Amino acid sequence: MGGDALLKISVFSYVGLLVILPIMVVSFQALGTGWGQIWADVMQPSAWFSLKLTFICAMAMALINAVTGLAMAWVLVRYDFWGKSVVNSLIDLPFALPTNVTGLMLVVLYGPVSMLGKYLKIHGIEIIYAQPGIVLALLFVTFPFVVRSVQPVLMELDKDIEEAAATLGASRFRTFRKVVLPHLMPSILTGVALAFSRALGEFGSVVVVAGNIPMKTQVAPVFIYGEIESYNPRGALAVSLVLLICSLVTLILLNLLQRWGRERGT
Repeated sequence: MGGDALLKISVFSYVGLLVILPIMVVSFQALGTGWGQIWADVMQPSAWFSLKLTFICAMAMALINAVTGLAMAWVLVRYDFWGKSVVNSLIDLPFALPTNVTGLMLVVLYGPVSMLGKYLKIHGIEIIYAQPGIVLALLFVTFPFVVRSVQPVLMELDKDIEEAAATLGASRFRTFRKVVLPHLMPSILTGVALAFSRALGEFGSVVVVAGNIPMKTQVAPVFIYGEIESYNPRGALAVSLVLLICSLVTLILLNLLQRWGRERGT
């Protein structure tokens, strides 16, 4: 057996044991009771609410991240300023920071006993132990995805196209909307898809800021953990299967999107 064949077998075996096998086990365990039972478990009020809340918060995060991530990538690529290298390094901090630490930081900053939390509460705004806190936690842990997806594409974008549009009388906004944004859209959507998929399974930061209040702030990953602690693996498997299917569909669409982006670039 050649070295190349041995390397391929080793890599495929590693992926199979690390990724494919756990997915298959969860899927078979969940499907063992039949689709009818899965549907009944998913449609339980607390399970259905946790799934709805998860998707609503993930979509809100994705929309905000698309705008803020694009703006941050634009500033980092197109402008020079003092401390740029530090800001560029801080973009990746959410990848390195434990997610429960993220939740703790948000509680310390926006919690009901903090100065900012008290001020917001006086004005009727609740962040911690409320749904805005979930979105805020998701924004923090997924912030790098859009920035790092857009940044290299923006760096390679030829400025001559923008200059040509400007010489033809187009405003800066029109040039951005008609010329720059179409080139960046595949990378923006790639970052948004990665962030959305990541947000579906976020647990550490959300469980701290949300407070795990059923029918109010309990997202699907926290619901799954609660079902396991309550010795109800069937309910946990049903919700896990929904998240697994949605994540796989998102990744498949992401691959199609990346292929479309490559075809546009050729």
